[in-house]
Amino acid sequence: MKRFLIPIAMIVSMVGLIVGPASASTTSALTVVYNSTVKPLPANMPSVGAEAYSFNEFGDEITFAGTPRNVKKAIVTLSSWGCETGHWNTADCATTSGDTFAVPITLNIYHVTSTSPSNSPVLAGSPIATVTQTFNVPYRPSASAICTGADAGKWFKNGQGCFNGLATNVTFKFPFRNVEPDSVVYGITYNTTHYGYSPMGESAPCFTSSGGCPYDSLNIALAPAVTVGSKPYAGTVFQNAAYGADYCDATPTVGTFNLDSPTKSTCWASYVPAVQFSAR
Repeated sequence: MKRFLIPIAMIVSMVGLIVGPASASTTSALTVVYNSTVKPLPANMPSVGAEAYSFNEFGDEITFAGTPRNVKKAIVTLSSWGCETGHWNTADCATTSGDTFAVPITLNIYHVTSTSPSNSPVLAGSPIATVTQTFNVPYRPSASAICTGADAGKWFKNGQGCFNGLATNVTFKFPFRNVEPDSVVYGITYNTTHYGYSPMGESAPCFTSSGGCPYDSLNIALAPAVTVGSKPYAGTVFQNAAYGADYCDATPTVGTFNLDSPTKSTCWASYVPAVQFSAR
């Protein structure tokens, strides 16, 4: 069973290439075709992070609702555990309110390759689109004196309690025409000190700073259920992890973006990556 952190452009398509933040694009007349995000956004959500869970890419296979298929926007909920100084697990986190750190994050969309999971790995298919944007992600708030005992070092949210991480949404824009099939695989990837497709390495200046590298404490939030659209494989996710032990399943293809796990559909039964897709 996976462990969970609890209340924790380049655009590749058949038509073009863009680097950096997506250009402005109207979002009028968009229809939500898939949703697993939570609204209103809570103070924090369960989450998994690339550095903590040694994965390069993390996502899901999904089926869109309705008929619009020209995806123009995607919202991904993150959980930020990074501090400007100190750390979430040493009870000395300190952050200036409103401060952020910049991190490039990539959202990939792939064709699907299978309609029925089996004991053999189910891999993501050929790429449909890739968008990379740089987001200013907030640091989590400073440790609160209100949080004591087992909650020492956490930040406090009125009416909700004490938390290690801070939930925040980032929005990807697709400034090109891209018509997806009914079902796709999506993946989220970003670089940390040791993971991602181009790890930052231990020579980065932040690695020896008092707060460490904030991207090492950045996680992808996990929601309880899909509310629009559906999942073909209940209780599973897609991931590209560095070690076999990072998968729930006994037959992963390590280092490849594949289904986890076709033989243990209860492994991710309580969690689904928190993502929303809108199309026209």
